[in-house]
Amino acid sequence: MHSIHFAILPPPAILKNEVECVRIADYRGEEAVTIKVSPTGAPGMVFHYNKGHAALEHIATHSGRSFCPPPLFLSGPVIEPSVMTYKKTAFTTVHVIFKPSALKTLFGINASQLAPGWIGPQECGALDLTSQLMEARSGQEQMALLTTFLVALLKQEKPRDMLVEESLRLIHAHIGSLHVKDLLNTFHLSERQFERRFTQAVGLTPQAYLRVKRFNAAIHLIKTRRFARLTDVAAALNFTDQSHLIHDIKAFSGMTPTRLAQQVDDFYHEQAGYAFV
Repeated sequence: MHSIHFAILPPPAILKNEVECVRIADYRGEEAVTIKVSPTGAPGMVFHYNKGHAALEHIATHSGRSFCPPPLFLSGPVIEPSVMTYKKTAFTTVHVIFKPSALKTLFGINASQLAPGWIGPQECGALDLTSQLMEARSGQEQMALLTTFLVALLKQEKPRDMLVEESLRLIHAHIGSLHVKDLLNTFHLSERQFERRFTQAVGLTPQAYLRVKRFNAAIHLIKTRRFARLTDVAAALNFTDQSHLIHDIKAFSGMTPTRLAQQVDDFYHEQAGYAFV
């Protein structure tokens, strides 16, 4: 088996409102590695390298899209599983997982224009950062460089949509019971107005984001084994029925519920997403 060490780091205090966590994957083998990832609805910045070169060969999505990313890239939120294929070499990846609205609040990007997709360092003002990260002599130095870059963006004071940020807080707090109509009633907006603002900030429609987060919550319940039956998981999260839950598990993980339950301990992490080898 491939031996990949994963470490999850909390964000620096100054970035806690923009960054969820940082996931570092370190591999010291020489065989080709593929990692499957399920969506969390969050954007991210990924740096992947080995001895001054890119480590990722390509990323392929479940729907058939494929791209060869540069060593540093900014990704929008995705709602389908993907497979990351690495070159036959040892590697390290540093994945900064942002809060859902960070593309707008940090980078000033209309998130709907990036999801699903990615941009390179030149498009997000990080061209110099790539070479600095490559030349860094330690992981601590790389983290310091990334932190300095993101703090500089934060100090530029991009406009925030506080209504969207409050809607995200409500979604995360009440994922098992909240519907889009509840948010419309809370904020006294038309569905069209709310969807436009939410999509510009998050990159997904409110309906799509809620669906992804309910899938994430279902994985959490399966992981913790709070319920013995899948029907109970579906009921706890207000899925229409068990078939609805099974459909979403297949759509977002690319696996059947039975296979997912067998492997959930190997790939689940509540903040960093879902990855398994």
